[in-house]
Amino acid sequence: MYEGAIQDLIDALGRLPGIGPKSAQRIAFHILQADAEIATALVDSIRTVKERVKFCVECGNVSEEDQCRICRDPRRDNTLICVVEESKDVIAIERTREFRGKYHVLGGAISPIDGIGPEQLRIRELMARLADPGIVEVILATDPNLEGEATATYLSRMIKPLEIKVSRLASGLPVGGDLEYADEVTLGRAFEGRRDI
Repeated sequence: MYEGAIQDLIDALGRLPGIGPKSAQRIAFHILQADAEIATALVDSIRTVKERVKFCVECGNVSEEDQCRICRDPRRDNTLICVVEESKDVIAIERTREFRGKYHVLGGAISPIDGIGPEQLRIRELMARLADPGIVEVILATDPNLEGEATATYLSRMIKPLEIKVSRLASGLPVGGDLEYADEVTLGRAFEGRRDI
């Protein structure tokens, strides 16, 4: 629709996840109208991330060092591993302040439609970590969708022969939600995961 550099920028922004054509256009024009320092800072931030940030050699989380801060923390419980799909899931769990173990980031979930099988994920690295006799529990914290469930089922079948406890995050009704708006699967899981009070 536009010509030259502005259309190239809109196209580049539109390739980012979660940004549609209209959002890409709005962001592009915001960058165009913003002070040069803002655009330069954005470019510098992107360049710095690409140069400095890598993945932790132990868990696969993002880090500027070989090991992430969680893997370097001696206060973490080395007997527990929480398996997540992406690094952003680590942050979500950390915000709860409920988990004090270590993590393993798979780098996605099994999705045959998208051409992602177990070979494309960090499952081999997880199994190598589980060879440590000190691991007592693996918590599968994959997303509660079709791909996350398939990944959790696959992992549980691989881990159970190792005689390590395998658990899955509970799922159910959100706090502040109304029963009438809950879908059948969520409500069913809430019944399955009920507990004594």
